[in-house]
Amino acid sequence: MIPYKLKGLHYGLAALSLVVSLSAGAQTYPEKLVKIIVPFGAGGVADLTVRLVAQKMSTSMKQPIIIENRPGAGGIVAADTVAKAAPDGHTLLLISNATAVSANLFKKLPFDTMKDFAPISTLGYFDLALLVNNKLPVKSVAELIAYGKAHPGKLSIGTINRGSTQNLAAELFTSMAGIDAMIVPYKGSPEVLTATTTGELNASVEILSPALPQIKAGNVRALAVTSNKRFAGLPNVPTVAESGLPNYQATSWNGLSAPAGTPKPIIDRLNKEINAAVSSPEIKARLLELGIAAQGGTPESTKELLASDIAKWGAVITKAKIEKQ
Repeated sequence: MIPYKLKGLHYGLAALSLVVSLSAGAQTYPEKLVKIIVPFGAGGVADLTVRLVAQKMSTSMKQPIIIENRPGAGGIVAADTVAKAAPDGHTLLLISNATAVSANLFKKLPFDTMKDFAPISTLGYFDLALLVNNKLPVKSVAELIAYGKAHPGKLSIGTINRGSTQNLAAELFTSMAGIDAMIVPYKGSPEVLTATTTGELNASVEILSPALPQIKAGNVRALAVTSNKRFAGLPNVPTVAESGLPNYQATSWNGLSAPAGTPKPIIDRLNKEINAAVSSPEIKARLLELGIAAQGGTPESTKELLASDIAKWGAVITKAKIEKQ
């Protein structure tokens, strides 16, 4: 048994030993393969983004980086896995605006979204688009709002499932525009786009990546993108804010986070690698083809973005009276 008077010294030495151990680990990081847990299925926008960036990082860091897809349950299983992982930088989590939405959609989570993770950087931003059926007699956001006000309760706007980013972006749009519209949830993006093309829906809000082929083929009309600046791949399509609804913004994004307690030198190393990868002309070009604007950031700006989105989408969920799960 340690004498009482020596307990403080004992614990102090133990803490110092841990700090020294973590510092040494940071200097030799990464010592083994790095795993990125992705809370979405393979082949989606988030999955493709992180795979492209991870491949570039792996070459630079001289260690394999593997992607493990754990979709479902609002990303809770994936996030909980990383929250409980060793804070040594070898297990990371793909975070996104969906992470912020989940913080408001569930009554209880097995982790604290803001306290149990150490955000590292964003990877990229991907716009949503406000689309309309070609036969709808509107060619601008202002005209769509006027049409909605002239036909209360009859304008149909499709999105994927209730509580998704697309769905909340539509709720935010109707709320700010002051129109009474039917927001219709569908199982997935293909169903939303098909319904918009055939006229089953008047309009829809969808991520640009799956919508781009339909837009470029002329099957649907893109009235606007939902971010605060135009998408480089569609320079003639304005933002919602500049075309009739000032201050409107709804952007999807992806980033990487580590477990809370990960040493700062490791976070800084990962941040440096991510920013170098997303600044690569090759990665920028490949992501742009997917409708994604590659953009890194600092750990601080990524944490601020997550906190801001939690507050923003929480207010939308409350106003739309979406029941917590």
